[in-house]
Amino acid sequence: MSTKEKIQEQLEVDTLEKNNNEIVLYNDDVNTFDHVINTLMYACDHTPEQAEQCSILVHYKGKCTVKTGDYDDLKPRCSKLLEAGLSAEIV
Repeated sequence: MSTKEKIQEQLEVDTLEKNNNEIVLYNDDVNTFDHVINTLMYACDHTPEQAEQCSILVHYKGKCTVKTGDYDDLKPRCSKLLEAGLSAEIV
């Protein structure tokens, strides 16, 4: 009777973890719904429906995450929001 040795290979898989940053938009008493909607469509590539939903959430909840992704992608988008007079930050 022969014995076969079983070899279990362990494979190490390197996982690259990317921190998904978020742009958070905050409510203010200055900007209109139309301005916020148009700016979200321009700066964050939202559809009109997405932009409207985010503007409603910001209005009633005080803040809303409007975009997630890599910091390098979010930085210019957040800058566009700030230049338009909106209150936003990357977290």
